[in-house]
Amino acid sequence: QVQLKESGGGSVQAGGSLRLSCSASGYSPERYCMGWFRQTPPLGREGREAVATVDREGKASVAEAVKGRFTVTRDLKGNVVYLQMNDLKPEDTAEYVCAARQYCDDIWVGYRGQGTQVTVFS
Repeated sequence: QVQLKESGGGSVQAGGSLRLSCSASGYSPERYCMGWFRQTPPLGREGREAVATVDREGKASVAEAVKGRFTVTRDLKGNVVYLQMNDLKPEDTAEYVCAARQYCDDIWVGYRGQGTQVTVFS
């Protein structure tokens, strides 16, 4: 079983930057796609949105809504994934959750961390 732990959330003014980190441990996290999704309570699942993923081969994918502003990377061992968020906007405000799954599709279905709050104020 994979355990995930996020860090790096917080509050920032619009236009600012934050970097999220997610450390994985447990059964061979390097065999999993890792990434981030975000959700906006109280919408719950209805407010869930994939943000970025890195597959087992290191191929990165970023959602259109954040393309050009967010970058996802993964360390060489494959058990730490980072989300660099630049030019943040108020609409980026959400709980960001690290996830791991054998495949990148619907990554929120797999293992999930506790989440870290990102708040962007104008």
